[in-house]
Amino acid sequence: MRIARFSTDDGMSFGVVEENTVAVIAAHPFGELTFTGQRLPLADVRLLAPILPSKIIAIGKNYADHVREMGGDEPPAEPVLFSKPSTAVIGPGEAIAYPQKLSERVDHEGELAVVIGRMCREVPASRAAQVILGYTCANDVTARDLQAKDGQWTRAKGFDTFCPIGPWIETEVDPADLAISTTVNGEVRQEARTSLLLHDIPALVEYVSQVMTLLPGDVILTGTPAGVGPLEIGDEVTVTVENIGSLTNRVIARD
Repeated sequence: MRIARFSTDDGMSFGVVEENTVAVIAAHPFGELTFTGQRLPLADVRLLAPILPSKIIAIGKNYADHVREMGGDEPPAEPVLFSKPSTAVIGPGEAIAYPQKLSERVDHEGELAVVIGRMCREVPASRAAQVILGYTCANDVTARDLQAKDGQWTRAKGFDTFCPIGPWIETEVDPADLAISTTVNGEVRQEARTSLLLHDIPALVEYVSQVMTLLPGDVILTGTPAGVGPLEIGDEVTVTVENIGSLTNRVIARD
């Protein structure tokens, strides 16, 4: 099912998207769902980021072709972890704010994102599916010049609006071999399949949960394939993951 977070004039709710409607659920999407009986036309609601995570753990250099395009020779033996603040999260249709005063190169990075469904730690790869709520699209927006300048990635990855996710959480999809693409103004920039991940999703859940406790709603960004490139003010960028959906955001100047 597709679990969405949305707003109306009456406030914010979670619901299950079914064709062109949203079936409203009574509380959060963790555990057994309870439906209110209210059903709204999808066109009458505003989709938000499907979850507000306590933390976003991202994986760097997890596609071999991306490692090469970034100047590396050998892929890392272990996953490369970094984090993005929860304040970077925006939803579908919201604007990516380009920080012109601080950066001259802001890149798109389309990714498959994992949404954790229960509190967990030290999860073996064989049990990873038991702690995952579902999957969504993500864009790990990066100030590339600051990444190179700083030598570490916190500032480059952490600006407000630099983590679009959405449009919903798909709970019933096999993530092992999904097509993923990124377009800018309709032009294809990135194309790959998740089967090319150097460290697959069960391995990532195991690795991350050895380091830190994962909470319901936490997000793991699984890495971006080759084709990362610059965004300009006015661009429209779309990340599409097969059997999940598309996430579109426009780039504006940051005030």
